[in-house]
Amino acid sequence: MKILVPVKRVASLDDEFELRDDGRDVDPDFCEFDLNEFDEYALEAAVQIKEAAPEGSVEVVVLTIGPDDADDVLRKALAKGADRAIRVDDAGLEEADRVAIARVIAKVAENEEPGLVLCGAQSADQGNAQTGMSVAALLGWARAAVVSKLDFTPGAATAQVERELEGGLVERLEVETPAVLTIQLGINTPRYASLRSIKQANAKPIECLTPHDVGLADAEIGASGALSRVRRVFVPERGRGEIIAGTPSQQAARLLEIISEVNG
Repeated sequence: MKILVPVKRVASLDDEFELRDDGRDVDPDFCEFDLNEFDEYALEAAVQIKEAAPEGSVEVVVLTIGPDDADDVLRKALAKGADRAIRVDDAGLEEADRVAIARVIAKVAENEEPGLVLCGAQSADQGNAQTGMSVAALLGWARAAVVSKLDFTPGAATAQVERELEGGLVERLEVETPAVLTIQLGINTPRYASLRSIKQANAKPIECLTPHDVGLADAEIGASGALSRVRRVFVPERGRGEIIAGTPSQQAARLLEIISEVNG
């Protein structure tokens, strides 16, 4: 069987940064990029399932959507135990939102026919936490979000999962497969890649596809297929705080002054 693990190349900001000329995102020259932390836990869960199964019975396939630069995160995933890597790229995907990205992942899943799709619970840069569940909805598969424990035997009709809920509660579920699960931080300890595995990963091919190759039309990707659009990115104005000292009457008087100043 196959386990598909979508991974994302996420951006983190330098201390000093500038926005793009169109004001809709940060200039990439001021960003550092790496494999999404949540996806590392999803990948580790997939590799652990593979290692516990008979040799050769499970294949872990990693997928990313992005330009050539995204090959770095795929090679990192290959070095950590993935067997194959797929990258989908197209100029039209530049305006894609999480739903348009989910369409690409769902189409690849239809073609690869995995028993499980393991996604990170969210991305470290945007934090929408919607892509994995959107993939499940598009495929019509069972799904569970924010999984903190996973017990699955390859080929089994169900997977046992635990989810962290509010207030410290834990929910235990039996999910029919094929299924889409989004993996929470702390479910395992992601491994470090050895120098040998890094060298082997650098020699492995990466399968490069377009949305058309996986069966998507232009209207389903990019801005045409997006359900949301970023209009503007900006740095919010900094607020200021004040510690009001004095007697209760003095504090009340100062509060009235502040309220009057705010109301003009």
